[in-house]
Amino acid sequence: MILFLPWIPILAALILLVLPDYKNFLLKIVSVMATAICLLIVFLLWDQYSPEKVGFQFVHIFPWLPHWGIYYQVGLDGVNLIFCLLHGLVSFAGCLIAVKTKKNLKEYLVFYLLLTGSIYGVFTSLNVFFLYLFYEMTLIPLFPMIGKWGSKNKDYGAMKLTIYITTGAVIGLFGILVLYARLGPQSLDLIELAYGTNTLMPFGLQKKIVPFILIGFGVIASLWPFHSWSPIGYAAAPTSVSMLHAGVLKKMGPYVIIRLAVTAMPEGMKYWSYPLAVLSVIGILYAGMAALWQKDLKYMVGFSSVSHMGYVLLGIAAMNLTGLSGAIFLMFSHGIMAACTFAIIGHLYDQTSRRDIQDYSGLVKRAPFIGVSFILASLASLGLPGFSNFVSELLVFLGAWKDFPILVALAVLGILITAIYLLRAVRQMCYGKVKENLWALKDTMTFTERIPYILLLGALILFGVWPMGLLKILQPTLGVLLV
Repeated sequence: MILFLPWIPILAALILLVLPDYKNFLLKIVSVMATAICLLIVFLLWDQYSPEKVGFQFVHIFPWLPHWGIYYQVGLDGVNLIFCLLHGLVSFAGCLIAVKTKKNLKEYLVFYLLLTGSIYGVFTSLNVFFLYLFYEMTLIPLFPMIGKWGSKNKDYGAMKLTIYITTGAVIGLFGILVLYARLGPQSLDLIELAYGTNTLMPFGLQKKIVPFILIGFGVIASLWPFHSWSPIGYAAAPTSVSMLHAGVLKKMGPYVIIRLAVTAMPEGMKYWSYPLAVLSVIGILYAGMAALWQKDLKYMVGFSSVSHMGYVLLGIAAMNLTGLSGAIFLMFSHGIMAACTFAIIGHLYDQTSRRDIQDYSGLVKRAPFIGVSFILASLASLGLPGFSNFVSELLVFLGAWKDFPILVALAVLGILITAIYLLRAVRQMCYGKVKENLWALKDTMTFTERIPYILLLGALILFGVWPMGLLKILQPTLGVLLV
């Protein structure tokens, strides 16, 4: 079943190309069914996955250019299974919103499905060649989706996003090529990298390659100071793209870092862990303060996302089971929360064409479901107990405390800053007298309209009260990879 995850959305995109433009209902059905089937496959794989087994499961290998070590091989362990679950939830929820697009629906859904399939390709590929290929493929639909269907500053946002991510990918590619030159074809096999060759790689080589991996793939994770493209990209992107971008795409960088640096070059990663931790904490505080001054709701959430990714990178820098578990758990939690928040902002903006926080008040009176959803998403973002963000951030702090106590103490200030700007936004937008310009605002009325919010918020609460649901899948894998 894992073989089908990247190709079902891509096949659905090809089907849409031959359908007439005016068959809107059929276009929507094909798109929603494709993402729903992928989510169902992820659920089935989750049910069949055995945490006690060491290594990758559901592995399939097909030779492509075997002489150069290039195979199309797929498989899952506890790490990428969680990322597939994250992507399945967000892409399905995003598709339910994407089908509401009014302009050039067919073209938009084709690009959305190509993006969805490419992301699945990144998370399921066990060969570095195909992982990098799918990683680069995500930019093909992302650029036109922002440039054509985006909001204000869309051209600038699309261009800056593409330049930054492409530059980072080239830097990361240089590190991969150096690795290939020294180790040969076996360096492309993620199974071998994770469970075999790290003992064969001299420390000097690891120390040289790791910075290229950290910077190259850290760009898409908004590693400070290479973060400035991120809030602009979020603000300019249409709703469903913002959901995928903040919810899943941003997690591809840390995922590749975990695969290529943490597990394959642990000694080199430890050598560079302190600089990474310093940059992470600077990003937490800098982006948090920037979010504090934002009036535009999308920019506020965009800078908040940059700040939260600093916690992820801090957990990775800890290089221990607790910190890395927290980092991956936080990527899942933040991805769900960010997707839900951008869905809410999109619902408001589509009806009012307003994004300034001061333009809203009395939201829980006028649109109670959306208002309550925004409150819950905000509480999750600031790390309130009962949501999975709290558990994941706590694990990051516990894991990083041993090696970086001063940095962790500074990072905790980021939680206070987050609480200030989110609670201020909740007070302004959700309570008080309903403004006159909001009387035309409609709530989500049908169950179908509410599915994305219920699905995403439900996941945050479920794994907030039952964190072992994720940790029992994740920690056995990390325990082996970090040995």
